[in-house]
Amino acid sequence: MKKLAIITTHPIQYYAPVFKLLHERNNISVRVYYTWGEKALDKYDPGFEKKVTWDIPLLEGYPYEWALNTSAYPGTHHFKGVVTPNLTEQVNTWQPDAVLFFGWAYHGHLKAIRYFKNKIPVFFRGDSTLLDETGRIKSMLKSIYLKWVYKHIDHAFYVGTNNRNYFKKYGLKDNQLSFAPHAVDNDRFAGDKSTDAQLLRANLGITRDEILILFAGKLENKKSPLLLLDACLSMNKPGVHLLFIGNGALERDLKTQAGNSTNVHFMPFQNQTAMPTAFQAANVFCLPSQGPGETWGLAVNEAMACGKPVLVSDKVGCAVDLVKDGYNGAIFQNKQLDDLVSKLTKLISSKAALKEYGHNSKAMINNWSFQKVAEAIENKLNESL
Repeated sequence: MKKLAIITTHPIQYYAPVFKLLHERNNISVRVYYTWGEKALDKYDPGFEKKVTWDIPLLEGYPYEWALNTSAYPGTHHFKGVVTPNLTEQVNTWQPDAVLFFGWAYHGHLKAIRYFKNKIPVFFRGDSTLLDETGRIKSMLKSIYLKWVYKHIDHAFYVGTNNRNYFKKYGLKDNQLSFAPHAVDNDRFAGDKSTDAQLLRANLGITRDEILILFAGKLENKKSPLLLLDACLSMNKPGVHLLFIGNGALERDLKTQAGNSTNVHFMPFQNQTAMPTAFQAANVFCLPSQGPGETWGLAVNEAMACGKPVLVSDKVGCAVDLVKDGYNGAIFQNKQLDDLVSKLTKLISSKAALKEYGHNSKAMINNWSFQKVAEAIENKLNESL
């Protein structure tokens, strides 16, 4: 059986299930190396402005090892946050047939990528896009550097159209790319939470006949929650409610701007097991991101798995793949309040259409699954060796 070493920074709720599935399918042998070190389990999330410990198991069902991280300031927010002097020796001890890296922008990862190049196949997984504009000179320098980085990659698994365009711009060819969709646990989000969802709405004072628009995520500039609040306040529709779930730097500003509005609601960060109820309580999910740095937007996958229409800005990486105007939602121009208001008004004008859009969302997202990711990885490993 072919052996794949997987190198990533820390346990993540969107990746750990893939590792578990790969191990359970038993078509290849996998071992995961976490490079942040064990302290990653008790990490402070600057976006949520609090420590976050996920309430679903992320270290069960697959073999893994902790790498020694000697960084003076450990973390994934800067290049020298992951410094792993023993990583290549640790991986070599297991003698893998190939190595898969999640992200390159850390000292320990880039060093290991360069080490393994031309020794065993080097695979890569990332979700960067070309959606953030940069100045001409900065763009040229970035291009030179990234083309050098990706010369060390033998094959990349792209998550969607925008990510594929990114890889191609920086030097990877079609035969070096495989589609492995960004995915969430569709079955867990699709499970019936209707009773809990109605209770949540009742606790917020929202009737069955009223419309609830949901934003769930970090309350930070790149997600642009203030724009969504502006849109809902300017619409001023009595039967339309807006719920923000999350914490972050803009929380105070949002609450101040919402004032005494009885149609704007706030809930703190909700853990993974609570989120299906939150999505199912809503009529529409909106991700109004303006960037920079918004890559995919996996909350959109979650909302679609719950059977909800989605409204996203054109800065959201998944928009081109997952959102079809007039079918399961709409896409608006980022930072443009009038466009957001127009699209939102049209979207909520018909409850029958909202229901139909929700059904379409659920059908679309079925193919964006952990199984598809596992199959892509297995196929490439067995094909390469």
